[in-house]
Amino acid sequence: MARISVTESVTLDGVMQGLGRADEDTRGGFDRGGWGDGYQDEASMRFMGEGMAEQGVMLFGRRTYDDVLGHWTAVTESNPFTEHLVNATKYVVSRSSHTQLAYPNSTLLAGDAVETVGRLKGEVDGAISIIGSGELVRALHAAGLVDEFTLQIHPIVLGAGTRLFADGDAERGAVARADLVLERSVVTSTGLIIAQYSVRR
Repeated sequence: MARISVTESVTLDGVMQGLGRADEDTRGGFDRGGWGDGYQDEASMRFMGEGMAEQGVMLFGRRTYDDVLGHWTAVTESNPFTEHLVNATKYVVSRSSHTQLAYPNSTLLAGDAVETVGRLKGEVDGAISIIGSGELVRALHAAGLVDEFTLQIHPIVLGAGTRLFADGDAERGAVARADLVLERSVVTSTGLIIAQYSVRR
């Protein structure tokens, strides 16, 4: 059975929306996108590179799949991400069976996220890695399917935006409490804290 490992970039107040670009995610009138710019350094890139080197598959929500792959396949400068993202085995969760997947090595998981990902977790070995995909992560966490969180905590407070774990999740059936075990942490030169937690069962 695989383990599901989630990597998220968040602000100190838990916002995950619009990390990379001003126009990345403007849902709800969000106008503070691009807040992650300037926080990457050698230590953070090395940490992320280690994660990419691990064998396994990637899992995306449909919107994040389109955005992340669309962005990195359009980048012309040499970088460690494009080749990895294109070549990796990718599963994409969508409610619609008509969703079209535009990039190679991609398989659609159509239907209920908890059901389809639960089956996938039992069918593959190693790591199933998720980046972003907040709605998907919240659903899987609520079902007790997430095994590990790696949080890149940025030293910034936005005061607005979609948070990784928003108020009211418990009322919608999410896990009200999850005990985490800190497995590893790194503090970078820009004040970014990278904390890797396993979920205690």
